[in-house]
Amino acid sequence: MSRYNVESNMSKATYPLKLPLSVKTAAQRLAKEDGVSLNQWIAVAVAEKIGVVETAAEFFGRRAQEATGAGLRQFLHRAPRVRPSPEDATR
Repeated sequence: MSRYNVESNMSKATYPLKLPLSVKTAAQRLAKEDGVSLNQWIAVAVAEKIGVVETAAEFFGRRAQEATGAGLRQFLHRAPRVRPSPEDATR
């Protein structure tokens, strides 16, 4: 089954989308290579991005729950005691 197969009974919403011409041209080319419509290709691309962002948010959320002040203090204690380079200094 192709990653582009979508259940026909899914609810759909219309959204007018303005893309830079270069992005639209690239998306059209890729959609054609995949043998799907531009609309279907963009819908899958958005769904994939949502999956990546939500997965990252869950990952960092779990990591944050495991964090302790003691771990941060330990990390900072191992940091070298040097002045920041001029480009890193606060003003």
